[in-house]
Amino acid sequence: MRVSTKALWLITAFSALISVITPAMAEDASAKAAADLSALLKNYESFQSDFIQIVVNENGNRVQESRGSLKAKRPGLFYWETREPHSQFVVSNGDTVEVYDPDLEQVTIHNLDERVQTTPALLLSGEVDNLNETYRVSSRSPGENTREFTLEPRSEDSLFVSLRLTFYNGELQEMRMRDSLAQLSVLSFEDIRLNAPVEDNAFTLNYPDSVDVIRDGA
Repeated sequence: MRVSTKALWLITAFSALISVITPAMAEDASAKAAADLSALLKNYESFQSDFIQIVVNENGNRVQESRGSLKAKRPGLFYWETREPHSQFVVSNGDTVEVYDPDLEQVTIHNLDERVQTTPALLLSGEVDNLNETYRVSSRSPGENTREFTLEPRSEDSLFVSLRLTFYNGELQEMRMRDSLAQLSVLSFEDIRLNAPVEDNAFTLNYPDSVDVIRDGA
């Protein structure tokens, strides 16, 4: 079947038009989804929850399961405690992140640089006004009162490849993070206390003087 010159021209023009419009439309959709997600998260003055975290490898096999609790409070306060199978504490005061491993008798202190600030759980306590600058964001509503947001980092130097946040009635229920090794980490929240009072001194890390303290650049 022969295609007329006019039809060929129209097809070429239409394809060119689509190639121009689609990136702009995608960026507009990302900006809208990022604004919606930001509006949701900014209502979270504090977030406290127990959690179950399951890690699945690229073959779909479960390689790790852990349980613990977390607290987050704006601006910049974060406390993470893993109880099972191994004890670990992660605390941020907005400037640094301290990681305490009791079994290793070691504390590692990291500066809260741009890369660390993109840690998914810190979305609950950090700055969320400019999400579209850091991520490409999409959203969908898979069910009544349920909203999902998928974040893909714009930077190649990121801790994850994609992150999905699931909300039910505006309450964060789950995070699903996929890393560059194709591992999937699923964080499910239980016994959620949203905007319940929490004192600033709850975001401190206490450990024996005998532990080794390692600082960035040391």
